[in-house]
Amino acid sequence: MSARRRGRRVRRLAAGLVAGLLLASAVPVLALRWLPPLTSSFMLQREIRARLEGDARFALRYRWLPLRRISPEMAIAVVAAEDQKFPTHWGFDWASIGDALAEGEARPRGASTITQQVAKNLFLWPGRSLVRKGLEAWFTVLIEGLWPKRRILEVYLNVAEFGPGVYGVGAASELYFGRPAGSLRRDQAALLAAVLPSPRRLHAAAPSPYVRERAAQIEREIARLGGPAYALR
Repeated sequence: MSARRRGRRVRRLAAGLVAGLLLASAVPVLALRWLPPLTSSFMLQREIRARLEGDARFALRYRWLPLRRISPEMAIAVVAAEDQKFPTHWGFDWASIGDALAEGEARPRGASTITQQVAKNLFLWPGRSLVRKGLEAWFTVLIEGLWPKRRILEVYLNVAEFGPGVYGVGAASELYFGRPAGSLRRDQAALLAAVLPSPRRLHAAAPSPYVRERAAQIEREIARLGGPAYALR
C-alpha cells in the first residue's frame, strides 16, 4: 500500500472516529431532555477535590426541582443577571463574544450564555483551553437543538452553584432563606443571582455591599424586561 493510500485511510478512520464520538455525545444530551441529572461534572469534580484534600467539612448539597416548583422570580433573576438575550438566541451571544474578546480579561463571563454554562457544568471542566471551549460549543449546539428553552432554564437553575458545594436553587433557598424555592421573593431571587459570577467568594446569606448593589441592579433589570413572563415564554 502506498504512503498516499495509507494517509487517506488514516484520515478516513480519524474522521469516522471523531464523527462517532460526536454522535455518541448526543445520547446523554437527548436523555437529559427528560431525565433529571443525578449529578454534574462540576459537582463530581468539587466532591473529588474535597476528598483528596481531606476537607471533612465539605458537604455537597443538591436537590432537583422541576421548574413548576421554582419561583418565576428566580427564573427571570438569572436571565436578567446572566443572559438577557436567552429567550431569543441560539446558544451564543455573538455581540457579547465580540465585546469580551475586545476587552480581554475585564469580562470573563460577559459572553457566556446560560446554555453554554449548562453545557460546561453538566459535561466539562473549568478552564479556557481551546479543546474545552470547542467541546463547550459542541454541547451548546446540541442542547439548543434538542431541548426547549424552558428545559435549559430548568436545568441551569438546578445545577448552577450558589455557594461552596451548594448546587441548585432548591438547596440554596432552603439553606440561605429557610424557605422552598417556589416561594422565593424577587429580592431573594436577585440576591441568589447576584452571587453567580463567583459563588465561593460572594454570599447571598450575608451579602456584601457589592452583592446588595448587584442585586438591586438585577431587580431594576427584571422590571425593565417586564418580569417573569420574559424568561418563561
